[in-house]
Amino acid sequence: MSILHSNWGRPVAEVVTAGFRVGQKVAGPALRGAQTLVGKVHLRELVERTPEKQRATSRVVYDFFSGIGPELAHPGGSLPGANQWDVKPNDEHPVPVILVHGTAGGAQTNWGTYVPLLVDAGFSVFTLTYGAIEGARWPISALGGMKRIEESAAEFGAFAENVLAATGASQIDVVGHSQGTLIPGYWAKFLGGEGKIRRYVSLAPLWEGTSTLTRTRPAAIELRDRYGVEPGSVIPCHALPQMMVGSHFIDKMNSGGTPYVEGIEYTNISTEHDELVRPYTSGQVPGGDGMDVTNIVLQDGCSKDLSDHLGICGSPRAAALVLNALEGRDVRNVPCQWVAPFFGSPLLRRTGGLPDVIVPLHPQAEASEIDSSTAAAQVSNNPEMRTGHV
Repeated sequence: MSILHSNWGRPVAEVVTAGFRVGQKVAGPALRGAQTLVGKVHLRELVERTPEKQRATSRVVYDFFSGIGPELAHPGGSLPGANQWDVKPNDEHPVPVILVHGTAGGAQTNWGTYVPLLVDAGFSVFTLTYGAIEGARWPISALGGMKRIEESAAEFGAFAENVLAATGASQIDVVGHSQGTLIPGYWAKFLGGEGKIRRYVSLAPLWEGTSTLTRTRPAAIELRDRYGVEPGSVIPCHALPQMMVGSHFIDKMNSGGTPYVEGIEYTNISTEHDELVRPYTSGQVPGGDGMDVTNIVLQDGCSKDLSDHLGICGSPRAAALVLNALEGRDVRNVPCQWVAPFFGSPLLRRTGGLPDVIVPLHPQAEASEIDSSTAAAQVSNNPEMRTGHV
């Protein structure tokens, strides 16, 4: 029976994965037409969000999906302000920051909020799309994090070395999301990156893995043992099984008692509403002796933030925590406001805000949200204010 498995298991896997390549060829003309249409639309129109008409080209858009428009307009490109290879970091922020996306994310799609946020704060920001499917064309090529994590970590390491060489810096800071919280850690711990990361900020980390996928394990075993099909060769994302609780990869990451490397300042930011990292405390691993680890849960002291696994990348509360962690001191007030899941943007802004007549009477409307609505109205009525930051 094992001979039968070896004879036809791999061909079955190749047929399944070939479907993605065929699909791209069939959809090619439609995709090219859509891209041409998108190219004729001004970038501002693609990324506007809410009545405030926030623009990714000049303002921070607190919305996880704010990077989609720029990717449609410039496939495989960089968000405005990112990847300035010929510009040295300034004296105030001499350490460049690399943003490391999550599974199926990319250099633009994952970081619509964070590139303008960090650039405006004076940081030198770099982004990459790692682990894309070999030979894939856009838009499949925009989906990163598909390879085995070890391969992606090596790819990240090469990118980090290029950043260090271009900027003249001796260390980098990293901000990772989901799978992107594991990638730099593996590089630092096993691939020669030790001593090259200064500050390591993680959004929705999963240091101890996630139990979300463990229910698929019996089916995976059945496919392998009965039909000779290795799920890892069929599923286009080879990193998924590696992120399961109890996987060989997770065990290796935690070898020595923790997933951390001495000398790095870690900040882990998790959300209780994370539906993909279960339990969310997987990302709240304490550090060992001599390690600098700060664990933060978004809802501690602020139950209004309903950010989930994706939304945490758009949450104003998480963004302020990230900035403070990168600065090494509290330079931003950390807001507490109603934040929508999935998007991560302030809830009242997504729903158009409160009618003016009931704003003063609404018990859940915070001063910061009311001020935002007022400021938005002022911007709409004042052309001079539209060209700057509010």
